[in-house]
Amino acid sequence: MSLKEYREKRDFRVSPEPAGLASKEQSKRSRSRIYVIQKHQASRLHYDFRLEHNGMLLSWAVPKGPSLDPSVKRLAIQVEDHPVEYAKFEGVIPEGQYGAGTVMVWDIGTWIPEQDDIADAIKKGELKFTLYGKKLRGSWALVRTRGYGRNARNSWLLIKHRDRYASKKDITVAQPKSVLTGRLLADIARDEGGDVTKAATGDPPHRHREPS
Repeated sequence: MSLKEYREKRDFRVSPEPAGLASKEQSKRSRSRIYVIQKHQASRLHYDFRLEHNGMLLSWAVPKGPSLDPSVKRLAIQVEDHPVEYAKFEGVIPEGQYGAGTVMVWDIGTWIPEQDDIADAIKKGELKFTLYGKKLRGSWALVRTRGYGRNARNSWLLIKHRDRYASKKDITVAQPKSVLTGRLLADIARDEGGDVTKAATGDPPHRHREPS
């Protein structure tokens, strides 16, 4: 894994995103690692699901966001690794930059793999893990699936296992705010000089406050 692709896509003189200093030491301290989901209103709304491994964040873009319902399998497209420092990035990526739009830290916590060899699990296409987030908890899995077009080789499914945290509730609607600042996407855009109208389309209807 490398941050080369991540860095090549970004101009850090313009974008406030962290360049990152990858370190394997952080992941070696314990089996507990950073987990984060960032709600991202870019060209399309999606949720970036990230798991810390070997000093970086393995990353998947989940178009419809996570589901607590074990019968619902959510498409997750694996994208480039991100630096660990990205886990607390919340703000606005400027227009003209890769991923331009508003980013929210929708959930954060730690994760523990349910398999001894993470690299081997990913290679085989089935990673099982337990989340200890502020919104998502319990046992989950990422399972590689057959995709189409340019995402054919990077398509996975994010699936909730049946446990006491499973539910029919739509968590993305019930809990739409940032776990770090309590803001909606429109609030973040307003505070950080972004496109408030565009950001608001990623919030549940009638949940954002009117401009003062």
